[in-house]
Amino acid sequence: MSIRRIWATALRILQQLRHDPRSIALMIMAPIFLMTILKYVYQGQPQSFQSIAGSALGVFPLLIMFLITSVATLRERTSGTLERLLILPLTKLEFILGYAKAFGWAALVQAVIVTSFAIGPLGLQIAGSQLSLIAIAVLDALLGMALGLFVSSFAKTEFQAVQFMPAILLPQLLLSGLLAPRASMPRLLEIISNFLPLTYAIDATRKIISGTGGFATDFAIIAIFLIALLGAGALSLKRRIK
Repeated sequence: MSIRRIWATALRILQQLRHDPRSIALMIMAPIFLMTILKYVYQGQPQSFQSIAGSALGVFPLLIMFLITSVATLRERTSGTLERLLILPLTKLEFILGYAKAFGWAALVQAVIVTSFAIGPLGLQIAGSQLSLIAIAVLDALLGMALGLFVSSFAKTEFQAVQFMPAILLPQLLLSGLLAPRASMPRLLEIISNFLPLTYAIDATRKIISGTGGFATDFAIIAIFLIALLGAGALSLKRRIK
């Protein structure tokens, strides 16, 4: 594995992003817009805003990076770019890690801007560290990226890639504890929720905001999911769509 080839791949992806203002707007402005809507939906209900907005900081990065990555990777495959790259000494794992590095930097910028906006203009109060909140937002964004890379291998068109979003992410939203406490769910659904990465993303975000601590375990579990999905993405990566 070559660090130089990974960096070259990451720089190529970042240059593509720099020339794609719509993707940049989606990564940065969409979470800010959605957080602002939440602020006014719960106007006069600060405790509700604290609860929902805090959880949303763990959800929005994952959703947006899933969408951007799945479409971008599929575009590279359908255009023949991926096939040309893999003719070179670049391996599938290096390609995946290059994507992870590029979107990791993009996720860091997104997390800093969105969390700062939520804490500043929107008045979200956190008892824990903003750095920890940024770290979990970056992990969540990388998790969305890894999911997007993985599912893009099973899509033949960009529309099909987008269709994976409700199939992969909506069940996690319903079972993650965002809408209802997991302890109040039927036992089977609670058990299933223990195997969903978004569950731990929301748990970690809530612990940081409330200052209760104990989020290191959630961080570790999300990191395990991330590594497993990146590995699965490398194994399932296809050179060509027939």
